[in-house]
Amino acid sequence: MTKHISKIEKLIAELCPKGVEFKDLGEVCEIKTGQGISKSYISQNPGEYSVINSGKDPLGYVDKYNTENDPIGITTRGAGVGSITWCEGKYFRGNLNYATTIEDENLLNVRYLYHLLLQSKAQIQQLSTFDAIPALNKSNLEKLQIPLPPLAVQEEIVKILNSFTELEAELEAELEAELEARKKQYEHYRSELLTFGDGVRWTTLGEIIHFMNGKGHEKHINENGKYIVVNSKFVSTEGKVKKYSKQQISPIFEDDILMVMSDLPNGKALAKCFYVDENDKYTLNQRICALTVKDKENLNAKYLFYILNRNSQLLRYDSGADQTNLRKDDILQITIPLPSLAEQARIVSILDKFDALVNDISIGLPAELAARRSQYEYYRGKLLSFKEYAN
Repeated sequence: MTKHISKIEKLIAELCPKGVEFKDLGEVCEIKTGQGISKSYISQNPGEYSVINSGKDPLGYVDKYNTENDPIGITTRGAGVGSITWCEGKYFRGNLNYATTIEDENLLNVRYLYHLLLQSKAQIQQLSTFDAIPALNKSNLEKLQIPLPPLAVQEEIVKILNSFTELEAELEAELEAELEARKKQYEHYRSELLTFGDGVRWTTLGEIIHFMNGKGHEKHINENGKYIVVNSKFVSTEGKVKKYSKQQISPIFEDDILMVMSDLPNGKALAKCFYVDENDKYTLNQRICALTVKDKENLNAKYLFYILNRNSQLLRYDSGADQTNLRKDDILQITIPLPSLAEQARIVSILDKFDALVNDISIGLPAELAARRSQYEYYRGKLLSFKEYAN
């Protein structure tokens, strides 16, 4: 890396020893708004062209495009105002995305501009207005000052910064593939371990648990609250997305099993469960139920958690067309296998180990990517800092 930076420093000393010229973005790029497109059009006209609007991820894919070989966009409104998008080839640019089209590619390298705009996000946001909805006015954006070193310098900077983004993409793909493989392995062994024949006693869930519904917490949400509100988002993200409450309206206790009772068609949260690991930590929101084992001397609560999590007897209520709302009776009437307590403990031990393997990489993946991104941002800041040429 030192070798590459030295090369850039040598180029700057040779080609622009007195500094580089700065220009307004509007002097070197044409800024224009994309076109409006409705969600109904996207759903009714599927195609190969991605719809890029107010975020980096496509809204969907449609059968028409309005942009070709003009990859850089800037989000114009909403929470993500000032975010930079990149989409190569043909795509549909929405009306919440400014085209940033270079007028002279002999003056400005498109990938250099992309990295530069990422580095300038805070400045772009300062040009925005923050009334009811954050908004970025075209005339304000056009005033953004950008450095224009010689094209040879831009190209060398692009080589370095692209290497970081390419390595990050490769790392993410590798880690995602490893995570997916571990999840499939876990699901295979979970299915094997939780399949029982006629030699095991079966009972209805209602015979072995106490059932409790949660309560609405809308009026009690407080970011400084002591208690984590267990809602469907919390459960579906494995506890990563949290809201807090100062009041524990619906207390839940260690070894309770919490289950999501309502979800959209084909959603991934219905009947998903969360295992409570300690007392005085959580409060239960509405449309989530708490299941408490009646006799812990004969039933391992963690075993029951593994049995209930996304149980197929409950998933069959999902029609795939309408929102599913599980009723108390739907849940209590499902049947549960009851092997010996020793067998329950053995199953829990094996599945806990698999769960840990999946969680290790789930936690490690964002940490690895964050480290790679920090490195990229450090060198981006270093490489895109220029002394302005003084006439």
